[in-house]
Amino acid sequence: MKKPITLRDQYLKKIRRGKIRILLIQISVLAGFIGLWELAAATGIIDSFITSSPSRIAKTLGELFSQQIMKHIGITLFECILGFIISTLLGSAIAVALWLSDTLRRVLEPYIVVLNSLPKIALGPIIIVWVGAGMQAIVMMTVLICIIVTVMSVLSGFLSCDENKILLLRSMGATKLQILTRLILPYSLPNFISVLKINVGLAWVGTIMGEYLVSSAGLGYLIIYGGQVFKLDLVMTSTVILCVLAALMYLAVAFVEKRCRKHRGE
Repeated sequence: MKKPITLRDQYLKKIRRGKIRILLIQISVLAGFIGLWELAAATGIIDSFITSSPSRIAKTLGELFSQQIMKHIGITLFECILGFIISTLLGSAIAVALWLSDTLRRVLEPYIVVLNSLPKIALGPIIIVWVGAGMQAIVMMTVLICIIVTVMSVLSGFLSCDENKILLLRSMGATKLQILTRLILPYSLPNFISVLKINVGLAWVGTIMGEYLVSSAGLGYLIIYGGQVFKLDLVMTSTVILCVLAALMYLAVAFVEKRCRKHRGE
């Protein structure tokens, strides 16, 4: 006997159709952009030497795969992920310390705001002197760009928790550490996921900025080299690879968010 279709089944089917429609529109927009780009380059509307074209990028990508491109991708990806993890963990730990101590938060808050407004690229030469002209300088640049935003965003999530719930736990004799672990951290999980999404973009910015300053390998190095010798196809190809890697990293964070929501029953 065929199972009757319920209103819930119809609603879920409608949601799935909506997601498929959005995905198809996104793919169509991307395909249309690539097609118009290729057409404009082929007809001479734009100068393919300056803007490159999808076909030239595909050709350059094929050539790069025979020239250790995976080495450059691996180096940049490792630097980005390492900086992302360090800044997220360290920034979250600092946010926890600031929440636990009101005095510490009030003392350091203006300094954190000032540090956030400081252009990190200006510290590039100092970073090289401090940690050396190597991968550690690139990771340090990534951490500096991400960590202040992490601290401020995570702390903001902590402070947005309902004060009445905190007072209720205090009235029941809960310590501040118990309030943190039993209420604040679970409550702030969606905000923490949002911080991870923000840090994905910032980590890539920091990594490429670091490679601009000092690198002998990596996608940032290829972009610099391509610009110096006017191989703009190489620059555009490296940029496309960066976009793909950033998208994959973002999808990984989105997958974690989906699993967390499923675990929370949302």
